[in-house]
Amino acid sequence: MNRFKASKFKNTTPKIAKKDGWINNIRAGSFSCQGNHIKANSKLVAFNTEQAGGGMVGLSSLRPGSDGQWRVTQLSCHSDVVTDMDFSPFEENLLATCSGDETVKLWRLCDPELEQPSSPELTICPGQGRLEMVHFHPSSSGLLAVGTAKCPLIWDTSRQDAPLAVLEQHSDQLQSLSWKRDGSLLASSCKDKMLRVFDPRAQLTPSAKSLQNNKDSRILWTREDLLLTTGFDMMRSREVKLWDSRKLSSSLSSVSLGTSSGTSELYSDILNVCYAQGDTVVDCFEVSSSEPFLSQVSHCLTDTSTRGVAMVPKLALNVMSCEVMCVLQLTDSCIVPISYHVPRKHSGQEFHEDLYPDTMGTTPAMPAEEWWQGGNKQVEKVSLHPDKRPKAKLPPAKQMPDPARGCSTSSSPLSTPSSSAVPSRSPSSTSGLSSGFLPSPSPSQSAKAIQSLLGPTSKFRHIQGAVMHRDTHITNMRGLNLTTPGECDGFCVNRHRVAVPLSISGGQIAIYERSQPGRLPDASLPTIQNSVNVADFSWDPFDTHRLAVAGDDAKIRLWQVPEGGLKETLTEPELILQGHTEKIYSIKFHPLASGLLVSSSYDLTVRLWNLESGEQVKLLTGHKDQVFGIAWSPDGKFLATVCKDGKVRIYDPRKSTSPLQEGPGPEGPRGARIVWVCEGKYLLVSGFDSRSERGLYLYSADSLSSGAIANIQVDVSPSTLIPFYDPDTNVIILTGKGDTRVHIYEIVPEDPYFMECSSFHSPEPHKGLAFLPKTECNVRDVEIAVGLMLSKTTIEPVAFRVPRVKKEFFQDDVYTDTAVWWEPVLTASAWLSGSNGQHKKISLKPKNMTAVSEAPKEAPVRKYLPSSVYLEEKTDEQKKEELLSAMVAKLGNMDDPLPQESFEGVADDEWDD
Repeated sequence: MNRFKASKFKNTTPKIAKKDGWINNIRAGSFSCQGNHIKANSKLVAFNTEQAGGGMVGLSSLRPGSDGQWRVTQLSCHSDVVTDMDFSPFEENLLATCSGDETVKLWRLCDPELEQPSSPELTICPGQGRLEMVHFHPSSSGLLAVGTAKCPLIWDTSRQDAPLAVLEQHSDQLQSLSWKRDGSLLASSCKDKMLRVFDPRAQLTPSAKSLQNNKDSRILWTREDLLLTTGFDMMRSREVKLWDSRKLSSSLSSVSLGTSSGTSELYSDILNVCYAQGDTVVDCFEVSSSEPFLSQVSHCLTDTSTRGVAMVPKLALNVMSCEVMCVLQLTDSCIVPISYHVPRKHSGQEFHEDLYPDTMGTTPAMPAEEWWQGGNKQVEKVSLHPDKRPKAKLPPAKQMPDPARGCSTSSSPLSTPSSSAVPSRSPSSTSGLSSGFLPSPSPSQSAKAIQSLLGPTSKFRHIQGAVMHRDTHITNMRGLNLTTPGECDGFCVNRHRVAVPLSISGGQIAIYERSQPGRLPDASLPTIQNSVNVADFSWDPFDTHRLAVAGDDAKIRLWQVPEGGLKETLTEPELILQGHTEKIYSIKFHPLASGLLVSSSYDLTVRLWNLESGEQVKLLTGHKDQVFGIAWSPDGKFLATVCKDGKVRIYDPRKSTSPLQEGPGPEGPRGARIVWVCEGKYLLVSGFDSRSERGLYLYSADSLSSGAIANIQVDVSPSTLIPFYDPDTNVIILTGKGDTRVHIYEIVPEDPYFMECSSFHSPEPHKGLAFLPKTECNVRDVEIAVGLMLSKTTIEPVAFRVPRVKKEFFQDDVYTDTAVWWEPVLTASAWLSGSNGQHKKISLKPKNMTAVSEAPKEAPVRKYLPSSVYLEEKTDEQKKEELLSAMVAKLGNMDDPLPQESFEGVADDEWDD
């Protein structure tokens, strides 16, 4: 019977810092690269930013200044995205960066309050394409490991002309590199599912092991000869494995982390941290050289999705408060410290030596040349005892915050300081960080922590976007007009066809049938010849053949597309609407009444048109500048507008030509969109603030004059976020023309109002994203939305799915009855005369599916791995002995003492009562 020694870290508690201890007002980048997005040393924090296309690095001090504020500055590094960065373990102001511009640069940094250098101290140009990783050597000064797309390089920074070593070429994308603690070996993981261990100085064929299903894996040296890897198991669950580098035939231990679309990343110390980009969980593990080898210490749920995590060096910890680890979580808009404490009596009064073995110092053991010649000197270790550690490395005492300020339960990182308060929902947010970032915990906050644990969480938080099979794509599209006005969505779709403007003279519009995907012929195709440039266009929701097109000549033309698509070029519209005196901004069909259209124009008017009579029936006034966006309420009674004059307005067109309500809108003048949400009780506006940051603003439809009740800042980009709102799920999907990221939120009519979900990233900038009716969703795959994504030459369907285990059942908690909005409820004349109505609703449940709420309850079944896993690579004699031992152990021995009778570990009086 196995008896394992109890871990002294078993009760380690993660504590998320209070909000005034976060490093705010950053704009973190989210780029596709293999390296780290954030790194820290005892003094500085460096992280990816969105500025300059990702070629800049943000810098901040590790601790606040004397005024309690962090200083954040920018360093212009590369002409392309920064793919990785690393601080020197021996010089706290030396930062290495690598980039897609094929260079490695070394920067001698200044304090964030001072101006940063405009040029690097050293530039290395390997000439092997895009660089993905850079790592300083752990014991030798001036030595770097650099990862190209498929090959690790070893560089001596004193010899810039050529690398010391070019290691074995990998057969696929190199995904991670890690030095052994003593610097003798280098490990790599690759997309070819192989784990390799190199001796760079011997340059022999490396030890290698297949990682089987781990096509996306990361690797990290821990203690002695042990390696950690992350990846996915056969069931696509994230998994952490521990290996002995001297014997890679099989792993020593493994831990499953559950499902996630993100690739796990690792950071190592006495404790090891694992996270996935885009996820909201940070896991902590302890690695030991004896059984059980790998054990999970904590599972920290964060308030917002993670872009990266950095581990703070041991010399920066507050050891007197039993802080054993501190990590920095990078989010879209802030950096959040998370501190890990071991509860001990006399914490703050005594130094607990058993928690803090000596750690690596900051003096290199040897120069690069000596290491290359075979030197194996080790970095001298230093004590973490406050009376023995290097004094120069400690932060000034005056920068330590007041420890009596307690924990904050203020707004989530999803909200900026200007947004409405959003209560934290992290079960770990019970105190600040005591290592100089934040105050120590306040016991009075425990009740609030429990309350926050019970707060709302979105069932769509792990939504996954995926481009559908190539067979459904429309490709080889030519001559597209990709510079449509900001008020136009770029293209429009219905369930049968797609309309895309062309850059050909005469305002031509191409029509593509969705039933005929594939590669388009090189020859020209029939089009709609609109005569003037297209300003905006929209399909009639009740007639999939009718297309309304607004032009530069202040006219609206109605076109009728024949069944089966265009067979010849159309030159004569079905109807022309005239009335506006200047160019039209946008047009929208009424959601309930057939033959009713609204338009806005540069003449500062909004006009309603009856398509049955071809006449203007209403003219709405009150706008003092450009109308950015218009939107009908779900019941079709009201019309909302957002204007460049900084106002949001609601009209009741049948009763008055003046606004019914008016309130302050977004401050930025660059563009905005508006949509009704939460059964028409609220208005959501996407726009810009005074600093040109994109944001979302939520208004109560009953009190516009009170201003936004909540807002969040999203990111920085010149294009307006175009919203798509699903009334069945309250999920809103937003992206801008030219973006690569699609933002997703669930909107709720109470705090926290905005609940961020996982984002979708396209491989290249898209020119538009338009959505199909809910009936196009495959409910068997739990799709809640299906959109069409326009690029330069293709249209690709994108499905947004909610991960569920029991897909054989209809997920009735996700699919409420949906409105049949493609059928009119009344005519334009009836609506104008005062009639109202509402759409009927239908269920999306197939007849042969059972609702998950009615699924039979099954008893949990314990799953066992096949015996071949345990008996792999063992002799027949070993197999017989193990089988016999297992049978004896299963019978048990009543005379054996209980396991807990022989546990060893920390003495009872060491634990808090």
